[in-house]
Amino acid sequence: MQKIYYHDFLIAEHTYLLGATNRGLAFVGSWDKGLSELQSFYPEAELIDQEAPLRNYYIQLKEYLEGTRKTFKVAIDISGTEFQKQVWHSLRQIPYGQTTNYSQIAQSIGRPQAVRAVGSAIGKNPLLIIVPCHRVLTKSGKLGGYRGGTIMKKDLLKIEAKHSQ
Repeated sequence: MQKIYYHDFLIAEHTYLLGATNRGLAFVGSWDKGLSELQSFYPEAELIDQEAPLRNYYIQLKEYLEGTRKTFKVAIDISGTEFQKQVWHSLRQIPYGQTTNYSQIAQSIGRPQAVRAVGSAIGKNPLLIIVPCHRVLTKSGKLGGYRGGTIMKKDLLKIEAKHSQ
């Protein structure tokens, strides 16, 4: 059984639940959501509330949210289908402060007709912010969906716009 260490951290007036295995960061939760969000991604895992294994991840997330960090240097441990992994890898290539759209992600992985499937894979991203799905907009430039909600997505984009100069 997979063990995931988790803990809630208060950063900039919101609580973020982080989860990690011994191999790397496995989960970044939405604002102020509880343990149930982590459980929905890892229903079979043994969950252990322990802050110490998450300290470095917390520090880097806090720095990002304060605008002093633009890239993350963390080991990650997430699993998904090969298609999801391709999408998530493409998301990690989107530069800080820039956005793209679902069609461009589909093209970047060589599947230009798979726009809806790309959207589905993005929705299953367990690492909000670290795998920056908030940087993906609709083709018309609207926010589109986001697991953390559109207000969270808008705030993340504002942080990056403010600090990308």
